[in-house]
Amino acid sequence: MSYQGLIHHYRKYLPPIKDENIVTLLECNTPLIHSEDLSQRTGLKVYLKYEGLNPTGSFKDRGMTMAISMAKEKQAKVVMCASTGNTSASAAAYAAKSGTMKCVVIIPEGNIALGKLAQAMIHQAKVIQIRGNFDDALNIVKEVTDNHPVELVNSLNPYRIEGQKTAAFEVCDVLGDAPVFHAIPVGNAGNITAYWKGYNEYKAAGQSQSLPKMLGFQAAGAAPIVHGHVIDKPETLATAIRIGNPASWKQAETARDDSGGLIDLVTDDEIIEAYKILAAHTGVFCEPASAASVAGMLKLNQQGFFKDSQGATIVCTLTGHGLKDPNNAIKVIDQPVTVDSTMDAVLKEIGL
Repeated sequence: MSYQGLIHHYRKYLPPIKDENIVTLLECNTPLIHSEDLSQRTGLKVYLKYEGLNPTGSFKDRGMTMAISMAKEKQAKVVMCASTGNTSASAAAYAAKSGTMKCVVIIPEGNIALGKLAQAMIHQAKVIQIRGNFDDALNIVKEVTDNHPVELVNSLNPYRIEGQKTAAFEVCDVLGDAPVFHAIPVGNAGNITAYWKGYNEYKAAGQSQSLPKMLGFQAAGAAPIVHGHVIDKPETLATAIRIGNPASWKQAETARDDSGGLIDLVTDDEIIEAYKILAAHTGVFCEPASAASVAGMLKLNQQGFFKDSQGATIVCTLTGHGLKDPNNAIKVIDQPVTVDSTMDAVLKEIGL
């Protein structure tokens, strides 16, 4: 039978949903790409879980197929989320696919990559910008959904985590076991929470034999877990993780502590360097926030963190596609060269 989407594929590990209420865009089943370049740089066996190849271009589709399907099961007519971009794109697409639900999105003014905003709007979501940050937007969404017949589909919704945990299943299915390390960007912290849940459930089910050390990375200007306090005005070019008060803060700390891992920070310069290395040497174009996982791995490697783990397997989650945020790519790359329309001019430019 052909692939039918996340819920059908991992049904026995997920809450029950009637067939007629499953809303799917045939999400997930994303590739785990071996990076020879990053393996040579670190002495590890480096794999990239490229979630940018989901239907709306980010890992959010894993949780959203579950959240929207359960909302349909409850006969909800309106779903709502706060978003820095990817959640809004995914919620809008799955609500559109449901055929029965309207999607409302609250975003912080001026802090959304245009690729993501365009997605939410083309899927006919009601997009409302507020003068405030993501945390202000989430507080409004919680207040609305607590007091009105509107279903919250942020990662506070437990079904989001249920869907997202399946990424850990896929990693184990490909590798035959859990990796030794798993590096992941941390923004609202739902994803590190979900991966840790997935790894534990798969091991308990006898589908894997070990558990990874979870290595989470926040942007330096938006690192509340690292600093141990809320960041009132988070700042980073990695808009997907520009969050100062993560909804899954405590769960992320549990994943860190129970796995024997860590949560650290990386600078915007380190993120952009990793972003460029991925594209230029492995051929994978991810959005800047995604590159935080690789930036963190490279930083730890420089510090000697992996000196006793040479040859160990590490998976770096790349949460979204680079086309989500093309403006940042254009800012950091060489611009096209203009020459005369002759073969000689072209040959001269390429040194032949």
